[in-house]
Amino acid sequence: KETGEHIERWQFDVQIFGKGASSTSSKGTSTKTLDKENAAPDTTPAAPLTEAAIQSQISALFRQITASVTFLPTLDAGACTFNVLVYADADSDVPMEWGDSDAKEVVGGERVVLRGFSTNSHRVDTLVSYRLQD
Repeated sequence: KETGEHIERWQFDVQIFGKGASSTSSKGTSTKTLDKENAAPDTTPAAPLTEAAIQSQISALFRQITASVTFLPTLDAGACTFNVLVYADADSDVPMEWGDSDAKEVVGGERVVLRGFSTNSHRVDTLVSYRLQD
């Protein structure tokens, strides 16, 4: 809290398919376009997925997130603050209370790309960045 250092960052990139929708990302930029923040994502949907296939993909992601405790450093919850960042398209309607922020990147950290999943109208990619504590 006192230092303001960013020690862990979770990133969930949500790409919306169809109806001329563009991507909206939560907690960062696309893992495919990490160095090209304004590049258009590939929003071509795959073949239609069954509900069971979608649930299986989401379950696999949840298992991977749960297993991340094996490599992520332990955080002292009392000594940390948690920020939720949403990256929205310029023409998106967002609450008036929302303000601009920097990306809260983890400097000198490790990056692990986690599983993503797709529905018939969305693609979600995930990434965690963290700094090993001394």
